[in-house]
Amino acid sequence: MSLVLVVRHGLTASTGKALTGWLPGINLDDRGQAQAAALGQRLAGVPLDAIVSSPLERCQQTAAAIAAARNGQSSTVIQTDRRLGECRYGDWTGQPLRRLAREPLWRVVQAHPSAVRFPGPEGESMLEMQQRAVGAIRDWNARLGPEACYLVCSHGDVIKAILADSLGMHIDLMQRIQIDPCSLSVIRYTPLRPFVLRMNDTGGSTAGLARPAVKGAGQQEDAQVGGGAGE
Repeated sequence: MSLVLVVRHGLTASTGKALTGWLPGINLDDRGQAQAAALGQRLAGVPLDAIVSSPLERCQQTAAAIAAARNGQSSTVIQTDRRLGECRYGDWTGQPLRRLAREPLWRVVQAHPSAVRFPGPEGESMLEMQQRAVGAIRDWNARLGPEACYLVCSHGDVIKAILADSLGMHIDLMQRIQIDPCSLSVIRYTPLRPFVLRMNDTGGSTAGLARPAVKGAGQQEDAQVGGGAGE
C-alpha cells in the first residue's frame, strides 16, 4: 500500500497573477521559501523512501527545502520526473490571469476541462496532462514497492488531476478541488483503489474559513487555471 505525499510548490512572485507554465527562472519568493521550510519541519519525522519533483525550479526549490529539514541533512537526492511538470499551456504561458479570464476558452477550462487543449503548437490537453501525471505516480508506486512512503512535488492543476483520479472523479470535476501553495495532500494506493487521506492541508489557522470578501463579479465562481495563490 504505497503512501504518496503530494505537495504543491510554494509561492512565487507570479502565483495567482500569471500563468507561468514551463517558463524557466520562476523561483520561490521569500514567502514561498518560508512555506517550504515550515512544511519541511512538519514532515521531518516522516520516513520517506524518495522525494520526486517536477523539473521546474519552484518545485525543485520546495523539494530541496523539505529534504534539508530531514535530520538537518541537505544531501538527500531529489529525483526528477518531467511527467510531474506543469501543464503545457501553449500560447497562454506567461499571460496574466486577468486577461486569460476574458478568453472564451477560460469558461471551457472551468466547466469542461476534458475538452480543453491549450492553444499553440506547444499546448497540451488537460487529459494528456492527467494521463502522464497519474502514469508517473503509478510507475513510482511500482518502482518503490507496495510498502513505500514517498513525496511528490508538483503543480496546482497537476495535483488536482491526480486527486480527481484518486477520488474516482471525472476530470471535468477537478475544478471543485482547491490546492493552495505548499499544501499537502496524501493518497494511499492499494491493489483495489486509492484512498485520499488528506487534501490541501496547509497546517494553518482557521481564519481562512470565514466568509470571503467580495472581490469582483465572477471571481468567487471561477477556479484559477494553474492553481490559486492561497489565502
